[in-house]
Amino acid sequence: MDFAEKLTNYAKAIVGHGLNVQPGQIVNISTEALHRDFAIKIAEAAYDRGARFVNIDLSDVRLSKLRLQKAKEEDLEYVPPYLGLKYRELVDETAANLRLIGAEDPDILADVDPKRINTVRLHHHLAIKYFYDEGIGKSKVHWTVAAAASPGWAAKLFPDLPPDQALARLWDEIFRICRADAPDALAAWEEHSHTLQKRAQSLNDLGIETIHFTGGGTDLRVGLSSAARFRGGTDISPRGVPFEPNMPTEEVFTTPDCRRTEGTVRATRPFLVNGKLIQGLELSFKDGEITDFKADDGEATFREYIKSDPGACRLGEVALVGVDSPVYRSGVVFQEILYDENAACHIAVGSAYKFCLAGGTTMSKEELAAIGCNESTVHTDMMISSEEVDVIATTYDGRTVPLLEKGRWVLALPS
Repeated sequence: MDFAEKLTNYAKAIVGHGLNVQPGQIVNISTEALHRDFAIKIAEAAYDRGARFVNIDLSDVRLSKLRLQKAKEEDLEYVPPYLGLKYRELVDETAANLRLIGAEDPDILADVDPKRINTVRLHHHLAIKYFYDEGIGKSKVHWTVAAAASPGWAAKLFPDLPPDQALARLWDEIFRICRADAPDALAAWEEHSHTLQKRAQSLNDLGIETIHFTGGGTDLRVGLSSAARFRGGTDISPRGVPFEPNMPTEEVFTTPDCRRTEGTVRATRPFLVNGKLIQGLELSFKDGEITDFKADDGEATFREYIKSDPGACRLGEVALVGVDSPVYRSGVVFQEILYDENAACHIAVGSAYKFCLAGGTTMSKEELAAIGCNESTVHTDMMISSEEVDVIATTYDGRTVPLLEKGRWVLALPS
């Protein structure tokens, strides 16, 4: 299978499995301008499945940087009203929304004041909060995040290779990890999704109260409410249509009780926050809240981020990933959260997924708060496992059950 065939396979998998575009559906694609050719290929696949209208928003991060550097402080809070209207319509029309990542210049914002970056991010989030609450939080939108290779990203990952070889290597990793090199990519994705759903079922059958991570400088307990439900593989929209929020995905995840995280944890991979790579992060938690942290690089950016609102320093997600993950087996640290979160167990500060709570999508704010469902304008994953980390569950009926040993799954799948 040559490059063109794999690229077409990948586009069809994004549209057919990720977004699962339905006849008559509106499709919105957001990406950087250098990915316009691949975005057009994705749009073609969407129209082939009967999309009513496909919109492509092309951005240039150089323009974003100009604003961050030159705009007045008070103007950084401005968000054009049409943006909120657009994202509200995507929800109300039960549209499909793709965010296609792969930075042209991964480090372009690294030297920008983190406070200014966070101001823009915060007010953008608030302007489209309806989209996050209803479209993503209640799965009314078929939403997917996928990646396309860029020369800048490839050069950062493979600096010893000539530029053309580095780009080809990154595309090869993306195709392999996203099953685009399979003869029938859609069938491969359906089989993988079924496996993740079975793994989530096996965890839900346990009735887990606490997940304990130990090893490699980590000793962390994450508490779950009795309403917590693990999810994995495809999500289901309210009209009963499956879609895949992340491509790739190797995780099974749930919503923790944000009041019940205790201990210390060391990040096992770097991760980006507001364009800055956070490296060597170590965190301490008490009563669910980050009480102390240090990092080898990116401390100021991380500090500003977790000050965004009261929920930004508490957990909104805990996820389990084994070292059998193709992302982990690649041996590449992608420095892109979509991929790195699928290489290792992770926790996320910030907003929680209501669909990971029994009845969560219909609960009031008061009911959600009563079971520790975190509310925030941020959400960032931090990888916390490796081949040094064990994961043990304590159940509500008092059992202790090993889940992963030295990073490898030991909990059996249901038959």
